[in-house]
Amino acid sequence: MAQKITTNIWYNGDAEDAIEFYCTLFDDAKITDTAPYLEDAHGEPGKTMIVNFEIAGQKFTAINGDDSAKHDHAMSLLVDCESQAEIDRLWDAILAKGGSEIQCGWIADKWGVNWQIWPGEADRYVMGPDKEGAVRATQAMYPMKKIDLQQLKDAYEGK
Repeated sequence: MAQKITTNIWYNGDAEDAIEFYCTLFDDAKITDTAPYLEDAHGEPGKTMIVNFEIAGQKFTAINGDDSAKHDHAMSLLVDCESQAEIDRLWDAILAKGGSEIQCGWIADKWGVNWQIWPGEADRYVMGPDKEGAVRATQAMYPMKKIDLQQLKDAYEGK
């Protein structure tokens, strides 16, 4: 079955740079096709208007627009990380490319797109069956920028 909903991300004329960077973050990421602006479109004819790409089998579309649209963390790309090493790798790569840390595992890339670099394992702590442990883990998470999985686990377990 084809993907019914595709996330469309607006860039200020530099969609190709962003998508090429995203392809370095994920082994299975790839540009699937591009489309240029045509003569009667709002962009420069021949320049790339659309970049279609995939990450982990999920389709996305990037459009080269202008600076009229701004990203904020009301919409983000949530990455379910398998380990602290993956969290560290993605976080460091986004920061190195001009990103900015936000809070609680949120980070904005240099294009303003917001990401949540989140370990699925953390759900066991912040939403765990031990309600007091979950509160401790959640309180430990609040001052974090990049998620420290061991710190969440320790807080949950009362260490």
